[in-house]
Amino acid sequence: MWDFTPGTLPKREAAAWLLCRHLGWDFIPPTVYRTEGLPAGEGSVQLFVEHDPEQHYFTLTAPERESLRQLALFDLLANNADRKGGHILRGGDGKLWAIDHALCFHEEPKLRTVIWDFAGQAIPEPLLGALKALAAALAPEQPFYLEIADYLSDAEISSISKRCAKLLADERFPFPDENRRATPWPPV
Repeated sequence: MWDFTPGTLPKREAAAWLLCRHLGWDFIPPTVYRTEGLPAGEGSVQLFVEHDPEQHYFTLTAPERESLRQLALFDLLANNADRKGGHILRGGDGKLWAIDHALCFHEEPKLRTVIWDFAGQAIPEPLLGALKALAAALAPEQPFYLEIADYLSDAEISSISKRCAKLLADERFPFPDENRRATPWPPV
């Protein structure tokens, strides 16, 4: 991708899992970054989720879509530039998973997602609590900052912090930016 620093996409995958885990959420399969032992060289490895590829965001039931507030908030924090419907999987046990986070964490606004269901709605208090804890954890020299700094630049982490502060100030899910394309193509 021309607008993401070469060699950083696998690190972004690992950073996404770390952020999700730090927030106390569990919708990204465990993901690690390795420098050795992979057939194609260094990269990220993610737990494979058995799923039906015909099932995705656009086939979810209304209650399942309602359960995606955490994921929508995650995408806002991570500035996910590519949340397609096919990046939401229903595992064999019915659990919803989110995959493909290589195009996240850019400093510039890049958000493109199919999940705009909550635009304008208040962010529920438990999610605001998670944001408050994240804001504190993103201060330089905090353990989480140091952990995620292995995968993202200081400027990218600062951008997460700014997005977090904006969400905390607004206490609402934003509407799509009218000045740029807000959904990815293709949508699935």
